Amino acid sequence: MGQARRDGPLVPALEARRGGIAERLTHTLPFRHPAAVFAVILVAGILLLAGLAMLLGLLVIHVLGTGAVLGGPDESFIRTLSHHRSGTLTDVSAVGSSVGGAPVLPILVAVVGLGFAVARHWRIAAFAVFVLVAESATYRLTTLVIHRDRPNVPRLENLPADASFPSGHTAASVAVYSGLVLLLTSRLTDSMHKALLWTFAVLATTFVALSRMYRGMHHPLDVASGVLIGIGAILLLLLACRAAGVAARARHAGERA
Repeated sequence: MGQARRDGPLVPALEARRGGIAERLTHTLPFRHPAAVFAVILVAGILLLAGLAMLLGLLVIHVLGTGAVLGGPDESFIRTLSHHRSGTLTDVSAVGSSVGGAPVLPILVAVVGLGFAVARHWRIAAFAVFVLVAESATYRLTTLVIHRDRPNVPRLENLPADASFPSGHTAASVAVYSGLVLLLTSRLTDSMHKALLWTFAVLATTFVALSRMYRGMHHPLDVASGVLIGIGAILLLLLACRAAGVAARARHAGERA
């Protein structure tokens, strides 16, 4: 779709800027193997992202989600959605949940990752697979510490009642759809096709978010937090893949010397 760049790297978004944070960070590490650089940054980044998500959860529970701030609208919006449920909308919301979770996203990242691995484009494959891994790990770690009650409406899924924060489906949809679109649009030059792809990513995430709220699983603040976590996962994988690229170039230069 669209006209691709005829020269330069296959995916410009995964290339580190000269003197940028990825290059500087790689040079501070005591090892140079690209896989090791990628793994260390990934693990450290997940722990940092989970810590920030936990702090955000505390802010939502104790400040933003209280009745004195946004607690009223946060709850009433879900009640409004629940009052307008219908058989058709319920079926549509089930599709929206699948679009933002299993089986759609795991299959999608597996296919994309495997395809690029076979083509030996390792960093693209790693981004596709591990952006979902990073989001999922952050979500799991966060829910071990942060416990927020789900909306006080009839829920359409039998999941733990105190796991409203954050919306993992929303975070995953941002991480995967926006992440893959970011890689693709960094290769394209046509503005119209870029706009269409980003419109798809935004609409897909909106569909997922509204579906999760309609089903009584999350508040709007949980969904907004999921968006931030998904963005965080994308930024983490960009950093890890760029740093791995810097390490690979340095390693190849050393082998030629």
